[in-house]
Amino acid sequence: MKRFMNIDMTEGAPWRKLLLFTVPLLIGNVFQQFYGIADAIILGQFVGDGALAAVGASMPIFFLIMVLMMGISVGAGIMVSQYFGARRRDDLSYTIGNCITMITILGAFMMIFGPLATRPLLTLLNTPAEILDDSIMYMNILLWGVLGMGYFNILSGILRGLGDAFSPLVYLAITCVLNVALNLLFIAGFGWGVASVAAGTVLAQGFSSILCLRRLLKMRETFDMGMRYMRPLRQYSGQALKLGIPTGASQAIIAVAAMVVQPLVNSFGAGFIAANVIVMRLDGFVMMPNFSFGNAMTVFAGQNIGAGKPERVSVGTKQCAIMAAVTAIILVGIILIFGRPIAGLFTNTGDVIDTSQRMLRILAPGYVAFSIAMVYMGAVRGAGDAISPFWASIVNTIVIRVPSAYLFVHLMGRPEALMYSLLAAWTVNMILSITVYRIGKWRKSGIVK
Repeated sequence: MKRFMNIDMTEGAPWRKLLLFTVPLLIGNVFQQFYGIADAIILGQFVGDGALAAVGASMPIFFLIMVLMMGISVGAGIMVSQYFGARRRDDLSYTIGNCITMITILGAFMMIFGPLATRPLLTLLNTPAEILDDSIMYMNILLWGVLGMGYFNILSGILRGLGDAFSPLVYLAITCVLNVALNLLFIAGFGWGVASVAAGTVLAQGFSSILCLRRLLKMRETFDMGMRYMRPLRQYSGQALKLGIPTGASQAIIAVAAMVVQPLVNSFGAGFIAANVIVMRLDGFVMMPNFSFGNAMTVFAGQNIGAGKPERVSVGTKQCAIMAAVTAIILVGIILIFGRPIAGLFTNTGDVIDTSQRMLRILAPGYVAFSIAMVYMGAVRGAGDAISPFWASIVNTIVIRVPSAYLFVHLMGRPEALMYSLLAAWTVNMILSITVYRIGKWRKSGIVK
């Protein structure tokens, strides 16, 4: 087990180090998807399709609210990996302390003011009246517990930046098991309905954030932790925001696009919303490995840029892209073959199952394109260039995703048209990612000079 704890990616065969780091991420994402599916199954079978639709209608807004916190976590991970690769102990210590402070301040702000915006936003998105109250309740509970969720995200990201992908895997597994157990307790025992999913998520991630902090406190041989390092300093907080804000803004653009498209989804009724939730749960098995390879590439690029080895980044990117594409092809095949019986676990409604299967068949080739895009953008971002991925995201989302969604729905008049717009956006995203990487601005973007 010890060999998995900290991986130095600046030495050895790039593909081997990337695979060694990615495998725990992949396993963790499988756990995450299983507990996400378990949540949906529990809701669909014990509460009904309306509960599934309420969760689906809420997620774009909650994602938008969370993007800045996600951005800071990404910025922290990039800085940690580069300072770790450069063996800069003081810089590493201040980066970790400052980022924890920023998450604390931002999380407290979101807990207080976030619930005030849920009803106006959900109403603005034309959320069906029959699921509006459940959607509001779901979002508000997540917001009240957002601080624990934020700590879990940033602390696990810091651990990965330090080369430890195994500990976050263990804590994520604990989160998944605890979350499912709490949901069953809350639904079967307390009859909370939709609220049970949000409460289970908040409590489980809050508990796992404590485990992450405990692990970090045991890594004193790598960095120092104390109040002096948590005092905000512009050099570190500013750099984290410089790296994190473009990433958060990119995610915000994606979230806004999802919100702009959500009325189209809602216009096809609760049945299609439920089918869309099923598709999002299933495609997570393909998408999350893509994000795993992308995250591994970010850490790999960060450590090697910090160590002054950009040539290893070039070799590792090509090898990682091949591994990601092959993985996506295999998983797409599994989803297409077994998608129908899996969808039957969520609901007994035949039309919902049929719609979800048509949507998955349309999206299938896009998953491979998405996997390649994640690797190349991960390399660029890990090297310290957060601006290029930001502009690529703007072009992909504003020029392709949103206009094509409305155009295809107008021309086809069927809900599956929304999937064609996603397919187009993912394909363009791959082209832009490879183009940005080959331009090569990332080679001069390292924060360690």
